Amino acid sequence: MTSSVQTPDPNPGWLSEFALAETRTRVPILYVEAVPVRVDTLGQIEHIGVLLRTSPSNGEITRTLVSGRVLHNEPIRDALQRNIEKDLGPSAFPRLPSTLVPVTVAEYFPFPGMSPALHDSRQHAVALVYVVPVTGECNPRQDALELTWLTPEEALAPSLLNDMEGGRGQLLKQALAWSGAIV
Repeated sequence: MTSSVQTPDPNPGWLSEFALAETRTRVPILYVEAVPVRVDTLGQIEHIGVLLRTSPSNGEITRTLVSGRVLHNEPIRDALQRNIEKDLGPSAFPRLPSTLVPVTVAEYFPFPGMSPALHDSRQHAVALVYVVPVTGECNPRQDALELTWLTPEEALAPSLLNDMEGGRGQLLKQALAWSGAIV
């Protein structure tokens, strides 16, 4: 078993790290993913936040989105809030969506080629993806090393999209299209 470079979860919810690793080999795990954005007074996206972090699957430094598990008995809205705070800090002040209908549902498989673009070598995972405006000060925490704010045009650069962890560049592109930031 490879060693983890992640910050240990202080509240693992329902499984120990060992049990989680075992469960990941047997059942899909539910995640939430957030595309943090800064919006103007009309609600149009001005900037997109992209994290720099160490990949839990291979230890490489990569770009990614806010992401995390939904814990046992945790409402999705609470999981979204908790994971945004975990990655962006308690002063990010996210404006969570009024509805829990995601922008898209992403499915990650442990073997390349099973999904058109999404891959997570640790597990089969399903993620609910949201665009979440943040209004406060963002300070990356835990295993997030840096947060970079990009314009929609910068975020759509093929070099960035292709380098995002696990195919998340495709999710970023879908989120920007859904929000009307690109046509």
